[in-house]
Amino acid sequence: MSIWTDLWNLFFPHSCLLCGRQLISGERVLCLKCLSGLPRTQFHLRKDNIVECNFWGKIPVEHATSFLYYAKGGNVALILYAMKYHGRKKLCRNMGRLMAGELLASGFFEGIDYLLPVPLYRSRLRQRGYNQSELLARGISEVTGVSLCTDAIVRSRNNATQTHKSGYARWKNVEGLFQPTVNAPKLEGKHILLVDDVLTTGATLIACADALSELKSIRISVLTLAWAR
Repeated sequence: MSIWTDLWNLFFPHSCLLCGRQLISGERVLCLKCLSGLPRTQFHLRKDNIVECNFWGKIPVEHATSFLYYAKGGNVALILYAMKYHGRKKLCRNMGRLMAGELLASGFFEGIDYLLPVPLYRSRLRQRGYNQSELLARGISEVTGVSLCTDAIVRSRNNATQTHKSGYARWKNVEGLFQPTVNAPKLEGKHILLVDDVLTTGATLIACADALSELKSIRISVLTLAWAR
């Protein structure tokens, strides 16, 4: 099997998304050098970290973290752009696996009953062909064994992009954006991990949590791939 893989890569080489270097056996999408150089936040190792503080007074969260620092024009921005707009489905799952693998030993996923990725509106999902946050969550699930929940809330409209909006405009843009479905009650008494690609103000994630706020004894935590400082 590895012989055929090596022959395939010899004639149809895959290159690192970030540096362009040809990937070697065992490397996926990113080379080891670029992978190790990604700016980790290590927020999951800090109690009351800045991501958790972001939600204080807005929604009760058990714990929250973002895996990488986002900087405009940086490598993390390139990864996010490829995930959302270049159809890099394998990249989404690989980043989910990477994130889960590095957070697993800290106990971050202990007690989590479901992974709930932020849903896309149906027309945007048809246009893109996939939900990058759901694929990210699937990668996490492959490492942790925690089940996905994709049928408890829906996006009620195709809201305008949050990019370039002020903090207040972001909140208005997502007001009432998500609605619970008839399947939402199965989450009562459960610990849910909301999963998204990037955290800026937290408005979208808070709107997701609001859609579940009527469920009894639900507990919510948050995980995003990147944090935009």
